[in-house]
Parts: sequence; structure tokens; C-alpha cells
Amino acid sequence: DDLADTSPGGSLDTLGATLAQYAHEVDAEGDLVSFVACFRGPVPDAEREFEALLWGALQHLHDNDDAPWADGVAADPENPHFAFSVAGTAFFVVGLHPNASRVARRAPLPTLVFNLHEQFERMRGDGRYQRLRDTIRRRDTDLQGYPNPMVSDHGETSEARQYAGRAVPADWTPPFEPDQDAAPAAGER
Repeated sequence: DDLADTSPGGSLDTLGATLAQYAHEVDAEGDLVSFVACFRGPVPDAEREFEALLWGALQHLHDNDDAPWADGVAADPENPHFAFSVAGTAFFVVGLHPNASRVARRAPLPTLVFNLHEQFERMRGDGRYQRLRDTIRRRDTDLQGYPNPMVSDHGETSEARQYAGRAVPADWTPPFEPDQDAAPAAGER
């Protein structure tokens, strides 16, 4: 219902429980799938406002998740191997909202798309990733007139820089604090 609802039993608690159930039930080896969560509000007027809402939601999900961080990815949002983790499952998060500067990131309502990180790794392994990545980037360039300055491949820079869709400066720091008890030590993947 509300992207900022952190009240007990509120929309973010419901999202956390539903996303954890999805993580446990989804067939990561099956068809490519994503978990999409749309919120009625608040509808941000600016990208920075949406970015704050997105990271506030991710922090709430993490703070209320008892599972350890997903294997194979870093918990430090500045690490090039970072991926968001819920219920021990790694996700690449895509934020969408009506006032995004990138046309491809616009949606009528604030939306968070959780893509299984494992699917990207599987596509890399079977040779499909590069073709899909190149098609997405070409279409985004065709739509916008220039490539998205924030995109990079996992392991080059932290994917956290891409989550909200806003072009962030080189010195930007993700507003996220992983629980050190749940997260692998710095430098671990």
C-alpha cells in the first residue's frame, strides 16, 4: 500500500513476508521471473525523494529479516559484488516511479522489482546474459537518446548505484547499513 509504511504489520512488513515466501518457493532454475511490488504512495516528486523511499524500504526489509545474507554476494553496498538479500536470497532491485529521469524507469506508481541474482548468474553460464544485457541497453538508448550512465555489469561497480535509477555522483554512498551479524565480513563474497 505505502512505500514508507514501516508500522508493525504495515505494507513493508507484508512485503518482507511475501518476498521471503517467494524466495523460498520460486524455481530459480525455471523460467525467468521477477517479484514486482507496487505501492499506492507516496508518489515522489523528485528522484532523490524516491531514492530515500527505496533505501528506507530496503533497510526496513533487511532490519526485519532474520536470515543470513545470501551466499556469493557482498553485504557491503559499496562492494562491487553487492546484491540485496532477503531470506538468504540475493536480488537485483529495480526502482520505478512516475518522475524518473530515465523513461524506461517510469511507472504510474512507485514500484520495486526484485530480480533473482541467481538467474543472472545462470544466464551468464549458458551464454544468454550478454545478448539480453546488450538488447536492454540498446533499447534504453533508443528510447532515451543516450545510454544510461549508471548501468554496469555485476562486479565492476556496486549494483546499489543502479537501484533507484537516479544518476549518482562518483562519491555517492548507498544509504544502507547491513547488520554485521547477518552479513559476511568485509571483503567476503
